[in-house]
Parts: sequence; C-alpha cells; structure tokens
Amino acid sequence: MAGWNLALRFGLELAALAGLAMGAWAVSAGWVRWGALVLVPLTAAAIWGVFNVVGDPSRSGEAPVEVPGWARLGIEWLIFGGGVGGFYLSERPTIAIGFGALVVAHYLLSVSRIRWLLGREKSQQPLSG
Repeated sequence: MAGWNLALRFGLELAALAGLAMGAWAVSAGWVRWGALVLVPLTAAAIWGVFNVVGDPSRSGEAPVEVPGWARLGIEWLIFGGGVGGFYLSERPTIAIGFGALVVAHYLLSVSRIRWLLGREKSQQPLSG
C-alpha cells in the first residue's frame, strides 16, 4: 500500500474515532455522556488494534488476536460506518458525507488489499510487494 494511502488511512481512522465520540455524545445525556465520550472511541480503537490478520500490509503485520480477512474487513467497515453515523447523529451531515466519500475512495484505491484480505483465513502468508 502506498505511503500516501497509509497516511490517508491513518487520518480516516482518527476521524472515525472522532465521529464515534461525537455520536456517543449526541445520543447520550447527563453523566453517561462523559463515559460514552471516552468509552465508545476507546473501545473502537482497542478492537481496531487487537483483531488483525497476520501480514496485513496496512498494519505492523502482527496480530494480537488473529482473525480471518473477512472479519477484519467487517471490523473496519463497522468502525468507519460508525464514524459516518456519529457525524450524522451530531448534526454534521456534510462532514458525514465527506468522510464517507473519503472512506470509499480509500477502499477503491486499496482493491489489492481487499482481495488479499478476502482470500485470507488465519495463519496464511503475508502480502508481498
């Protein structure tokens, strides 16, 4: 994966966490709001970092908890989708649409990684090149 696409991906990951935090704030009230503001994005970040495919070129290649490629892709889509939804729920539809468009563009530019992920079960060879 090209360096600029990795940088885009990192920015999208951070934006997704921000969107999740904003959505959690928007749908909760009182003291629960503060807990949701911290726990929702923290939980998403932990899931993002722990459940991986060995050899994923967009990551370190290590997997604290190894999952098949389709599961990893699903986790990514849920978190990115949650970011889009969070921006929308916090009454920022323009940001939600723009963020969603950037996520789609990232995945369109990462077709080789998607194919690789969908062909991976646990403990297969890393993507070369």
